[in-house]
Amino acid sequence: MTITIYPAIDMRAGNCVRLLQGDYNQETIYGDSPFDMALRFATDGANWIHMVDLDGAKDGKRVNDRFVIEAAQKLKVNIQIGGGIRTEDDIVHYLDNNVTRVIIGSIAVSNPAFAIEMIKKYGKQIAIGIDAKDGFVATHGWLETSEIQALELGKRFAEAGADTFIFTDIATDGTLSGPNLTAVTEMARVTGKNVIASGGVSSLADLQAVNGAAVEGAIVGKALYEKRFTLKQALEAVMA
Repeated sequence: MTITIYPAIDMRAGNCVRLLQGDYNQETIYGDSPFDMALRFATDGANWIHMVDLDGAKDGKRVNDRFVIEAAQKLKVNIQIGGGIRTEDDIVHYLDNNVTRVIIGSIAVSNPAFAIEMIKKYGKQIAIGIDAKDGFVATHGWLETSEIQALELGKRFAEAGADTFIFTDIATDGTLSGPNLTAVTEMARVTGKNVIASGGVSSLADLQAVNGAAVEGAIVGKALYEKRFTLKQALEAVMA
């Protein structure tokens, strides 16, 4: 099976940025137009684009949603969005504006009953974002670490009907140190569902390694922005 490549656009104050291990004080700005970045990825062959509202994740409400909706409405590409999604109104706001999939993360920890209700109501349009720090789930823009084990949370929501999980190993995110294949493969095994690996991809070899694991896709961010390889090269690497 060929994995799906998800080029990432992380938004803060309307800019395209990358954080190091989720640290808001270690930010690099790569562009001032999320739409232009999305257009570039779509033009280069992306079928999906992964967008994150970093301000929203930190503030607990939608902040950069207008950029997400602009991309979803104007581009022929699937958009998945995470960050600041706390209510059903947030979910409907995106789905009604052509966004393909909405990621819920922090609220899945603080209010699992709500998350399960949304899974049952919206099905495959909902993904569960699990961000792990030393095996435990981090929430609220990775500023807080819960006492819930990542694998336990994954299993719980898989049993509740979640179809897609986005698993981020915070220790590798933004580091270009290679993905934590052991952890993401274990998440895929425990859930038995579609798991998207996020964090650490630095080379085409990393993508090929992920492609050989039992996962659905890989999110790629900093490696693209730092020109380690192009999106076209990434897509070709997993097709080979």
